[in-house]
Amino acid sequence: MAEGQKGMLQKLRRVYEEKLHILWLIPNILLLIALIQIGLQFSQTGEILHRGVSLRGGFTVTVPTNQEFNIDEIQDSISRAIAYEVSVRRLSAAGAQLGYIIESSVDPEKEGNLELLLAAIERNLNMNRDAFSVEIIGSSLGSAFFKQALKAMLIAFVLMSIVVAIYFRTFVPSLAVILAAFSDIVITMSITNILGMKIGTAGIAAFLMLIGYSVDTDILLTTRVMRRQQGSVMDRILGAMKTGSTLSLTTLAAAIAGLAFSQSEVIRQIMVIIIIGLVVDFIATWLQNAAIISMYMKKRA
Repeated sequence: MAEGQKGMLQKLRRVYEEKLHILWLIPNILLLIALIQIGLQFSQTGEILHRGVSLRGGFTVTVPTNQEFNIDEIQDSISRAIAYEVSVRRLSAAGAQLGYIIESSVDPEKEGNLELLLAAIERNLNMNRDAFSVEIIGSSLGSAFFKQALKAMLIAFVLMSIVVAIYFRTFVPSLAVILAAFSDIVITMSITNILGMKIGTAGIAAFLMLIGYSVDTDILLTTRVMRRQQGSVMDRILGAMKTGSTLSLTTLAAAIAGLAFSQSEVIRQIMVIIIIGLVVDFIATWLQNAAIISMYMKKRA
């Protein structure tokens, strides 16, 4: 059995080594598709991602109840009643039903919109609004949060790029690290768009975290290949992959546990984005960055 596993690993190594210059097309194609998706969405909606209430403005209504309802039916019925998109989520803990969270990006500054929403919820859940908890975020405040969040992401990415450039002081390796991090963020953002996720302030925090996670593995790979002399370039890449994959898998396990056991919607959104980003980062680091570094080292030899 051990010999069979060893033979399989050797075959995988041979395929990876021989086809890496072709495999690196995969993350590049994914990046192109992601850019097209984000571009099309921006041209149609004026937004690069789907904003939640905390970044757009609107109402969040928490309804405490242990009764169970059909979420899709409630969502459709309230949406028709107020002529705005509505999101309904269950609120539970340890498997027990606690209530529902109902979000709508209906303009909170227009008189009568809150009354219309609360009336629709009362009618569909057959409950008195006195039990409801209402959070209101103004549209101007939500837009300000969104602009500040995007500015923070841009500044973080620029500062990361400067640090990488100063550390390596070589154009191609620095570019490879920055490109891999850029691919990770853009592809992950596109996937959240395709999944229809409503990104809130927690989601922006997750994207900021993702910049750090992505750069960690990319710097590990580039440093191992460029600074070490033992073994071939491929030996150094595979050695870095073993260490980097272990780091990513431990983080992935923690994120999956957080997603499985947390009932907080804020934590769950962060965990989903981190999980998607870690999977994308594996492709960007070990197919895109590794291929660029491998070709660079061969030309330099």
